[in-house]
Amino acid sequence: MRFGLLIGLNSRGNDDSSGWQETLEKARIAESLGIEFLSTGEAWGPSSVPWLTAVALNTSKVSIGTSILNVFSRTPAAIAQDYAVLDELSEGRMILGLGTSGANVIEHFHGVPFTKPLRRLREYVEIFNILISGEPLNYDGEIFQMQRGFRLNYHRVRDHIPVYIAAITPKSIRQTGEIADGILPIHWPKALFGQLREDLQAGAAAAGQPDKPFTIAPYTKVTILDGSSADEAKRRQAQQLLQFYINRMGVFYWQMLERNGFAEEVQNSKAAWAERDADGSIAAISDRMLRSCQVIGPIEEVREQLQERADLGADLQMLYMPPGDPAQVGRTLESLMR
Repeated sequence: MRFGLLIGLNSRGNDDSSGWQETLEKARIAESLGIEFLSTGEAWGPSSVPWLTAVALNTSKVSIGTSILNVFSRTPAAIAQDYAVLDELSEGRMILGLGTSGANVIEHFHGVPFTKPLRRLREYVEIFNILISGEPLNYDGEIFQMQRGFRLNYHRVRDHIPVYIAAITPKSIRQTGEIADGILPIHWPKALFGQLREDLQAGAAAAGQPDKPFTIAPYTKVTILDGSSADEAKRRQAQQLLQFYINRMGVFYWQMLERNGFAEEVQNSKAAWAERDADGSIAAISDRMLRSCQVIGPIEEVREQLQERADLGADLQMLYMPPGDPAQVGRTLESLMR
């Protein structure tokens, strides 16, 4: 089993300004335990890029990157400039995680029209790769046209930085196979990791790279139950995460879950939410759905479920940050990685 860890700026989830220092301690502990990839996301909160600098300078061997940056709020050249610095500071440990985000965030937080997201994602990756390679930037796309041959000059550790894409729709998955090195699916049913790899390989084959390797790096929510009175609240929190994505994060997530075998749960949750029945909407998330999309149970069962997911095709499972102080986080991670 191989693991990554989602590591936000402030792991305490509040406004305590000392949280980032504690999070760096957790990053160092995770690295020492064998976590392979530390990643941070960005929606409408603080920027990921300065935080990655701190993580890069406080670690030495773990890969570092985003999960995810959107492709609307920065130009591809701007993120290539940022990653040029980060890859030098980290001595070649960066991974660029990209996605399209959605209309609400792009238009109502960034003020940018949410148009042609898949095409923009493709062109963004292609331009980023050209600039990181050191080749002159001459590009004639539908969205971007650059014809002056600018080069991104810096002290290169390597001429390619891996790109992972957060894709969950059929078209986006196939395109990811064509243009990227890995995929960051969220709430992806474990039984469908094999099909996901086949779809990625089909995209690669269409692009003339039938033997291209991929890293499947699914977000992996782990809930450890210990037989205490807190178990019910933990289970509800796990259900609530899926309920939130179904009802409050646009159409892509619930459509993916509906396509992938959970139409009844999705429709029941949406119907309850439409009636302003939050409890009913959460209760609609079945145990079958939880165990397919997440990992939940006593620690022994959790380890078995993580191994099962690895056997089914999850190459690098991206764990959510466990609760607690650095010592507690270290103990939890160690128990999962035995």
